[in-house]
Amino acid sequence: MNMHGGDIYGSVDLVHKTRAGLFLDFSVNTNPLGMPDAVKDALIANQGDFERYPDPYCRALCAAIAVSEGVPEGSIRCGNGASDIIFRLCLTKKPRQALVCAPTFSEYEKAASFAGARVIHYPLCENECFKLTERFLRCIDAQTDMIFLCNPNNPSGALIDPDLLGEIARRCREKGTTLVLDECFLPFTDAPSMTKEISPNLVIIKAFTKTFSLAGLRIGYMISSNKELGAAYAAAGSFWSVSAPAQIAALAALQCSSWFEQSKSIVKRERVFLTEQLRALGLKVFDSDANFLLFRAENQHNLVEKLIPRGILIRSCANFKELDHGYYRVCVKTHERNNKLIEAIQEVLNG
Repeated sequence: MNMHGGDIYGSVDLVHKTRAGLFLDFSVNTNPLGMPDAVKDALIANQGDFERYPDPYCRALCAAIAVSEGVPEGSIRCGNGASDIIFRLCLTKKPRQALVCAPTFSEYEKAASFAGARVIHYPLCENECFKLTERFLRCIDAQTDMIFLCNPNNPSGALIDPDLLGEIARRCREKGTTLVLDECFLPFTDAPSMTKEISPNLVIIKAFTKTFSLAGLRIGYMISSNKELGAAYAAAGSFWSVSAPAQIAALAALQCSSWFEQSKSIVKRERVFLTEQLRALGLKVFDSDANFLLFRAENQHNLVEKLIPRGILIRSCANFKELDHGYYRVCVKTHERNNKLIEAIQEVLNG
């Protein structure tokens, strides 16, 4: 069963319509402006590199990321997207007990369980807009080997309070717990990264997937000051885990900061619009700081199926722990596309 958004491949017709621009996929949370033209140009200009094996150490890319993040070059390790990094970390650390929130990104639990860990779930409360609170600190003890946190969280889009996050990191250092902080969506917010707080117990994961719409190329990276962990991580996966096109695209994307700021501005403005419009339709929309929204539609357990004939795909959140068939997630797109989403949902609700 598909555990994520973006699965359009079960229908040839759907694939063709999506490629032709006749179908809008709101189920994946990528940049509303798509891939930057500069990245496309770089891929075309460097096609000759596709014939050769890629750099297994991603040396040029790691050096460029280190400069961009303001961290030592040796603290960067690249991978085949954030999911690949999560699995390799779990195979490297082999945690006995892992703590994850619910609801959150399913790959944390999947990877930890695969590595043999007992997974403990910390339920987030709907009446608190699924935000993490200080109660979480009580769950961090000597038996907790690894903690996964997504900031902002997926699917709610809720940010973790910076003071609370700092206290969690401090508690993890005290208990010898590895804190894996997923910041893949953080660039769409105004919140600061934890890169300046890097310690041997803190691992930060980022990716080009969402920010630069490189989902199909699969490229992400982790930041860690733990040299032993970095070496073990490198040995835990495929030697050529990051393709040549992915490295070329990521290097080009790092030069597109002004382009991303433009898309971030669109997300800020359109997130407010989309929230207001969905609420006007009588839907319960949870406050989000990310480029996506979680909402609840009472008595609409098949909203996904009803929207597909109208050329719209949204994400059912029924397979997130603590959620059910009444919860849905949509990404924030451009104004024209967001209007089409609202019109389609309104037709279904009035139908």
